[in-house]
Amino acid sequence: MNPYKLYLVTDDQQDLETLKFVVEKAVAGGVTMVQVREKHGDVRAFVERAQAVKSVLVGTGVPLIINDRVDVALAVDADGLHLGQSDMPAALARKLIGSDKILGLSIETEQQLQEADDLPIDYIGLSALFETQTKTNLKKYWGYEGIKLALETTKLPIVGIGGINESNILQLVETGIHGLALVSAICHAEDPKKATKDLVNLMGD
Repeated sequence: MNPYKLYLVTDDQQDLETLKFVVEKAVAGGVTMVQVREKHGDVRAFVERAQAVKSVLVGTGVPLIINDRVDVALAVDADGLHLGQSDMPAALARKLIGSDKILGLSIETEQQLQEADDLPIDYIGLSALFETQTKTNLKKYWGYEGIKLALETTKLPIVGIGGINESNILQLVETGIHGLALVSAICHAEDPKKATKDLVNLMGD
């Protein structure tokens, strides 16, 4: 079982009830990992959201990953942490969360990609694959060639994020990428469970 296959990143604009509903339905539909994101800097709200998602995930076997904040990950005893390039260094984060937690790191440039295997991380988030509404400040989009380069460069599992939807999933799966991370395709779907099931079916085994 590949835990990275279909990786849901939550929408920090959604209220708590919507968040719980989306996660519950997405897991029922086949999501394999959930990352809670909170970009507003309100730690109390972040902890509350993380605990709400954790309560939904109990007994499902789907890991809970916290975006950026080591303190929140420790506070809710999450299964892992995902760091951006401007967050705490990976080596320091690893010391704080311990060796048994999942640690991911966003990779945005070829230089960062070259250095990834020397870091104490479990997977990389290749960002962004394509242009997207949720990430507008990026200088680079990896595309299919970039994925091939990344797969040849690192031994780590690769999760792609950014601009992924039903129109490009088949082609993405064919590259051999380990996982795809989605926000709006699931969070903004009228029926998140059906949307997730459709995505899983598209991805095949």
